[in-house]
Amino acid sequence: MTANHTKITVKTTVHASLEKAWECFTAPEHVTQWNAASDDWHCPAATNDLRTGGSFKYTMAARDGSVSFDFEGQYTEVVDHQRIAYVLADDRRIEVLFEADGDAVHITETFDPENENPPEMQKEGWQAILDNYKKHTKTV
Repeated sequence: MTANHTKITVKTTVHASLEKAWECFTAPEHVTQWNAASDDWHCPAATNDLRTGGSFKYTMAARDGSVSFDFEGQYTEVVDHQRIAYVLADDRRIEVLFEADGDAVHITETFDPENENPPEMQKEGWQAILDNYKKHTKTV
């Protein structure tokens, strides 16, 4: 559990409609295009049952095939185009907020850190993934 750690927050702003920002963040065909922290990793598979009580599973893998793992959890709350909350298999909790602001959408992700890696490293990794999401959203 992560009771000893402060939650970590990462943010980005995309210049897109709220609908496009939401779809790029949640649709498996988009998730597989952006869900990696560095170029030597990728997301070869994603499934998503986006509803309160639903679940998701994103496979994250090294491009050289040396290692992979499933990032998966269950949704505790989904408010379309506004909020996604979920819990991972290790009981860490994550919240993602979408806030429309004119022709932009602000996305804020707040998560419980895990205990294996330093919080700053985790923040950098999650921010890199969110930055890839922003780049992908620009291209579609």
